[in-house]
Amino acid sequence: MLKDFREARIKEIDELRNLGINPYPYSYNKTHTTEDIKKQFEHLSNGEVTDKRVSTAGRIMSIREHGKSAFFHIKDTYGRIQAYIRKDKTENYEFFKEHVTVGDIIGIEGIVFKSNTGEITILVEKFELLVKPLRPMPEKWHGIKDKEVLYRQRYVDMIANDETIKRFRMRSDIIRMIREFLTKKGFFEVETPILQYLTGGASARPFITHLNALDIDMYLRIATELHLKRFIVGGFDKVYEIGKIFRNEGISYKHHPEFTSIELYQAYADYEDMMNLTEELITYLVEQLYGTTKITYQGQEIDFTRPWRRVKMRDFIKENLGVDIIEDSDETMAKVLAENGVEVDINDRGHMIEKLWDLVEDKVIQPTFLLEHPVEISPLAKKHREDPRVTERFELIIYGREMANAFSELNDPVDQLERFMNQLRLRDLGDEEAQMLDKDFVRALEYGMPPTGGLGIGIDRLVMLLTDSANIRDVIAFPLVRPEGDIDIEDYTDLEKSEIIEKEGGNKA
Repeated sequence: MLKDFREARIKEIDELRNLGINPYPYSYNKTHTTEDIKKQFEHLSNGEVTDKRVSTAGRIMSIREHGKSAFFHIKDTYGRIQAYIRKDKTENYEFFKEHVTVGDIIGIEGIVFKSNTGEITILVEKFELLVKPLRPMPEKWHGIKDKEVLYRQRYVDMIANDETIKRFRMRSDIIRMIREFLTKKGFFEVETPILQYLTGGASARPFITHLNALDIDMYLRIATELHLKRFIVGGFDKVYEIGKIFRNEGISYKHHPEFTSIELYQAYADYEDMMNLTEELITYLVEQLYGTTKITYQGQEIDFTRPWRRVKMRDFIKENLGVDIIEDSDETMAKVLAENGVEVDINDRGHMIEKLWDLVEDKVIQPTFLLEHPVEISPLAKKHREDPRVTERFELIIYGREMANAFSELNDPVDQLERFMNQLRLRDLGDEEAQMLDKDFVRALEYGMPPTGGLGIGIDRLVMLLTDSANIRDVIAFPLVRPEGDIDIEDYTDLEKSEIIEKEGGNKA
C-alpha cells in the first residue's frame, strides 16, 4: 500500500536527519550532463580508464548489486548514464547500500571509463543524496494503456518514459529554431493581449471571464491576428508572436481548447510570399532535425521537397464530390451534404462549403497548398485580384490536417466593415463562432495598413508531425483531461490525515 510505503519513507527520512544528513539539500555542483559525458568520452576503448573527474546528478532508474559493488543508471534531461560504485573506491559505500534506492535523486562525482561491454561509466568516488521520494517509482508505467493517466500525471510519464522527455525537448528545439529563422529574416517578436474586450481573427467560440476591476466580461483571445495587424499599421514591417490561443471547442486527437500558434505578418507582401516563406520555414525545420526533406509520420512517408503541390479548393472539392462551390446553388450543395450524411447547423453557403471541405480533407497526404477559398469563409482575406468570388488565401494541408492558414490581408476598411457586418448577421442566426465587430480595428485600417501577407501555423500540430505523435495531447505537456477528484486521503499517515481533515472543515470521511 502507498500509505505503508510513505510511512516507511517518512520514518527513514527522520532517521537520516537524526544522523545529521539533510535528505533535501539546497544545491549540487553538477559540472556535466549525461550527454556531455557521453560525447566527451565516446572515443575511449573498451576497458579504458581516464583520470578525468566529472560530477553529474539525476534520478536512479535501476540498480544491479554485485556483492561489494553495484552498477546503477541515473537519468537527467538528456538521457541515462551508467555509474559504478564499489566499497574500496567510494566514500560512505555502506550508506549507499543501506539508504539509496531506485527513484532517489543523487549527485555523483568520479572518474570516467568505458566498460568491457562498451558503455561509458562513472566510477563513483563521492555521492550525495539529493532527494528521497515519498512515492515508489512507476515500474509498470511502460505498459500503461490508459493515456488519461499519462496525461494527468505527466511528471511520472517523463520519469518512466525517456521518449516523452525527448519529445518535449524536440518541441523546445522546434520553437527555438522558428525564432532563429524569423530573426534572420528580420522579424520582430512582439506580444499582444490575451485578455480582450471582444474576440476576432478567427471563427471560434471564446472562453468568457470577468474583470472585477471594471466589472465587465472579457474574453480569452482566439487569435493574435487583429492586434498584430495593428503593429503593421503602426509602422512595423515584420512581426510575429508565438503564444497561447483559447477556443471553447471540442477535444480530439487534433484539437485542444488551449493550444500554441505562431502568427506572422509582413508588410508589402502577399499570399504568394507567405507560401514561399512557409515552404522555406518548414523545410528548414525538417532538414535541421533529420538532415533530409523526407520523414515518416504514422508509417507514411511525407516528402517536403520543394516546390509543394498547389490546388484550388474549388477544383479539389469538385474532383472528389462533383459539386462546384462557386457556381452551383445552395440547394445542390445541401443535397451533396445530405447524401454524405452531413447536417449543417446554420444553413448558409459558407458553412456548407466548410462542411464539403471536411469530407475530402483527409485525402490530402503530402504537403499541399489549398488555394482560393470563397469570400464567404474568409472574412479577413483580400478578394482575389482575378476572381472576386474567392480570396487570396491558402491553407497548408499535410496528412489530412490543416497546418497553416495565410492571406493577402484585407486592408480596405470599407470592405472589412462590410465583412464584419456579415459576420454579425451570422451571429444573429445563432453562429457563436462568427466574428465580432472590432470597430477599433476598422479605425486602425482607416489610418492605412500597407499591403500585407499574414501566416498562422499551429505549433502543436507541427510538433505532432515532426515527432511522429498521433495525438495532439502527446505534444502538450499538461493537456486537458477530466478531473480525477480528490486524491485518496487514505494514502496519507494518520497525522497528515487529521491535519487535512481539520483544514477542510471535517468533511473527509
